[in-house]
Amino acid sequence: MKSNKQKKQQGFTLIELMIVVAVIGVLAAIAIPQYQNYVKKSALGVGLANITALKTNIEDYIATEGSFPSTTSGTKADFTRLGTVEDMGDGNVLITPTSDGSLDGTVKFTFDAGVVNTQKIQLVRSGGLWICETTAASEISPKGCAAGSTIK
Repeated sequence: MKSNKQKKQQGFTLIELMIVVAVIGVLAAIAIPQYQNYVKKSALGVGLANITALKTNIEDYIATEGSFPSTTSGTKADFTRLGTVEDMGDGNVLITPTSDGSLDGTVKFTFDAGVVNTQKIQLVRSGGLWICETTAASEISPKGCAAGSTIK
């Protein structure tokens, strides 16, 4: 007698493959926006790190010169003195003293490329204290920075 042996099914059915594709699509729909926010937050963190590194040099400049440094007067000599450059790749730094002659001022980083193009982050020195502000939304702004600020 001959025995009928059924062949085992090999591979996946079409519906199983469609379910896998749907699950991957749902995961991608959740993960991609989160990743984009992560990249934006990272870029803002780099901008903050660039200008935070200048705080010590600015404090030294104030102690030595008796004034807040400036890069707005047409000369860029204070950039060299502070150990930095105006163009930092993804953005530009601007150092501005207050107009009242005090030892206060701002260090502003304006992004000109990348995922946070046109966003600004700045450190404001007021009465010897530094305050961080940014134009970015609160979900991507660095911790300790006032989000959604109006920065000119």
